[in-house]
Amino acid sequence: MNDDDRLGPLVVSLFQGVLYRESAEQLWQALLDLQARVRDYCGVIGLELILDEAEGYAYLRQRVPVQGASDVPRLVQRRPLSFPVSLILVLLRKKLAEFDAVSADTRLVVARDDIVDQMRLFLPDTANEARLLDRMDTHLGKVVELGFLRRLRGQEGQYEVRRVLKAFVDAQWLDDFAQRLGSYANHAAGGGTEDKE
Repeated sequence: MNDDDRLGPLVVSLFQGVLYRESAEQLWQALLDLQARVRDYCGVIGLELILDEAEGYAYLRQRVPVQGASDVPRLVQRRPLSFPVSLILVLLRKKLAEFDAVSADTRLVVARDDIVDQMRLFLPDTANEARLLDRMDTHLGKVVELGFLRRLRGQEGQYEVRRVLKAFVDAQWLDDFAQRLGSYANHAAGGGTEDKE
């Protein structure tokens, strides 16, 4: 297969979401071979390739506009995350940092019950345990949909934390979240309704 035949499927795969080395070895090799062409191709429409060979993932993101250059309209619109989803991401990022500090393994697996227990500290008390668990499953489903968790087959309630989380939940994101945590705490203490996704 020549380079032009490999470029199309590769770019389409990147448009669809994060590309992982372990789940798409042929596309990953094509990306390594055609990295410069992918960068040039996507750069025309205002996207940049983020490639982390050590962690084994790649994705496209909107390029930061350069002052004085003509702006390309956003290809993908940004949407705010609800408090519970943001909180899950922060807790998972913290857990990933702790895991990396003490383990040589690259695969972090977390249990649904552990995530729920950590979340309880930040959510209003409720007498309806079933409703809380349903909501948590909904929030975890959103995190899976965003690509930061992967359900493990045959292991009910077990998730693998995807390492791409480190790229999205960086120090700046954590700092922004910490600044908003006060208003979130007031929201939770007031027992108001949750923000919708």
